[in-house]
Amino acid sequence: MAHARTLNEQSADLYSDFKDFIVAKDHPCVMAQTVFSMDAVTLKEYPSFGTRSTAAHILSDLKEYLDTCDFEANTFQTFIATFPDVDVFSEIEFEKLLWQQLQFIHEADTQNWDSAVSKDPDDPSFSFSIGGTAFYIVGMHPKSSRKARRAPVVTLVFNLHWQFDKLREMGTYQRVRDTIRRRDKTLQGSVNPVLKDFGEESEARQYSGRHVEAAWKCPFHASH
Repeated sequence: MAHARTLNEQSADLYSDFKDFIVAKDHPCVMAQTVFSMDAVTLKEYPSFGTRSTAAHILSDLKEYLDTCDFEANTFQTFIATFPDVDVFSEIEFEKLLWQQLQFIHEADTQNWDSAVSKDPDDPSFSFSIGGTAFYIVGMHPKSSRKARRAPVVTLVFNLHWQFDKLREMGTYQRVRDTIRRRDKTLQGSVNPVLKDFGEESEARQYSGRHVEAAWKCPFHASH
């Protein structure tokens, strides 16, 4: 009789599925390919999406993750929160749960917002802050209209905002950005219309991956 898979076995299978999605299938994001090729990925599984209990677990895991980050190095890494038992029926539903989850994480977070970025989601300088550190959030799920966001399971990727600043400091940001957008156009037939450089338009419009309407208002409200 086959034995039930342990949590470690399940996580290993999911990590393998993600690595296949990013590396084997030649994902447009060359930075994602780099961190997976270097195994510089922290991948965690959570049983529910858009809940306060999950917010507490993600916050704890991200604080632990931040403690291990080397902010002086030129190497990159990422934190991926996955929800393998969660199904979403549409991009709208995913977007709603994404912002609900981020709102709950913020409300559980006792540290001040990263002073390098705005906490107003309408501000072009907005970026999400957790544990006093700015993150660029990438929402992904199987129902996404963008192929590059069509991850194996419902997913939130937490990319350190510092890494984009590091690319600018290294003089490689524009080249990396243009390469990703060119590859995304090859995959999809068009560049994701919500993508803008930091400071041009609030990055909150990019988090869900959906082509949000011009009049779209972010539901997030910073409370501290």
